Amino acid sequence: MLKGLGISAGTFIFCAISLYFIIKWAVRNGISEAYTRITGKKTSEELEAEKMVDSANQD
Repeated sequence: MLKGLGISAGTFIFCAISLYFIIKWAVRNGISEAYTRITGKKTSEELEAEKMVDSANQD
């Protein structure tokens, strides 16, 4: 099947793994954004990021 498409097995595995992580990242960010819009609260990741920015600005 892969030879018919003109790609090797290694290329297919690399593309499949890359696609998995891209979709995972997109779904995670989408859920986080929807949570923020629905509840008006910030997620724990957003709070941690703000703390890091604040501590960097203090230095």
